[in-house]
Amino acid sequence: MNDFASAREAMVDCQVRPSDVTRYPIIDAMLRVPREEYVPSNLRSVAYLGDHVPLGGNRVVLDPRVFGKMLDAINVGPKDLVLDIGCGYGYSAAVLSHMVEAVIALEEDPELAEAAEEILAAQGADNTVVENGPLVEGKAQHGPFDAIIIEGAIEELPDAIADQLKLGGRIIAIFVSGNDGKAMLGLKTENGIAWRRSFDATAPLLPGFAATKQFEF
Repeated sequence: MNDFASAREAMVDCQVRPSDVTRYPIIDAMLRVPREEYVPSNLRSVAYLGDHVPLGGNRVVLDPRVFGKMLDAINVGPKDLVLDIGCGYGYSAAVLSHMVEAVIALEEDPELAEAAEEILAAQGADNTVVENGPLVEGKAQHGPFDAIIIEGAIEELPDAIADQLKLGGRIIAIFVSGNDGKAMLGLKTENGIAWRRSFDATAPLLPGFAATKQFEF
């Protein structure tokens, strides 16, 4: 039998903290959420290794270090309404639920969405709402949002998602180009989203977030 509590502490102490993620709300939430509950049952034994956990269909639970650094960069607070795009089985939403007022967890795979809803309910994450729908469309009826986190890589951000961010709101996403990737933090301004590089990271490209191909003669 695996000692998941010890593995969770080791994940935080050996992976997350050494990555310069030290904000108490992040550390506390990652220690409280049983990551093993939010991965396929046959992969529970690797839930706490320092890597993405595959969910099938090019989808993953993000590496704890990457996710922790994304949370550190976006710096959500207890009054924030957050859109979590690509929530998978709900791990990211569960962590966020300890840090913010409410989480809208968007998942387009109906089986993943159903599983996320069941697991989050069983774990008592009462301030989360799981929505099943296309990731690229966001969830405008619940917005505008104080913060948006994208749980996977993108090549470009759809306007529909950018429009759902409050003025002054923050968004973090992993932009990839070929084998290179970087997590970018965006701030919504009156002129659109101002982006700045946060740290290097890669992840599988989310469905629908590939750059539009330009036609060339």
